[in-house]
Amino acid sequence: MGCLICLMASCSSNNDIAPLTMTAADTLAALKRVERAHFEISNIKPVVQTGDLITRTGNDFTSESLRSLNQRNQTYSHCGIALVENDSVYVFHALGGEFNPDQKLLKESLEVFADPYSNKGIGIYRFDINPDQIQAVLNKVLEFYTLPVTFDMQFDLESEEKMYCAEFVVKSYQKGTANWLNFPVSKINNFLFFGVDDLFLHPSCKPIGQIVYK
Repeated sequence: MGCLICLMASCSSNNDIAPLTMTAADTLAALKRVERAHFEISNIKPVVQTGDLITRTGNDFTSESLRSLNQRNQTYSHCGIALVENDSVYVFHALGGEFNPDQKLLKESLEVFADPYSNKGIGIYRFDINPDQIQAVLNKVLEFYTLPVTFDMQFDLESEEKMYCAEFVVKSYQKGTANWLNFPVSKINNFLFFGVDDLFLHPSCKPIGQIVYK
């Protein structure tokens, strides 16, 4: 899968494309967009609860490629699980590539995870599970984080030591709920995988909030 994305990236390059020129008006508009996004993130932050599914839409080529894998809804490219500690909201997620050189699971603030410079928006979703199940899910997340699980560039669902973003989230919910939550496996030819849409479109999952950065 990692090779597929690299190939798509190489095929998309074009040395004849003229460089973009940013005007003062463009820069001001971009700054206003970021300012509005930060305001909206701060407003939605209080509704987040521990155990929530947090999704985002990245604005880079790899994110666009991953979004295209979703079979039913291509809104989001990445996901993680929320932890609320006092006034802070953190998101645990699996990330590979140059943004995370050691490939270990990340625990980032919601503000960093939702960063409007590198994302187009976020979503907050909640599964219909009880407090004991939520705690068990969190315990499984912390176990994976402590091991530590690293990013799986091969997208191999059999591996427990390496996982990609949706796989980490699926296995945390499944193991934390003793398989009370189960998720469909998407398929393209012989490639089996979990898409981000397999999570937020689950029958037991409901939307809590969504922000599209404008």
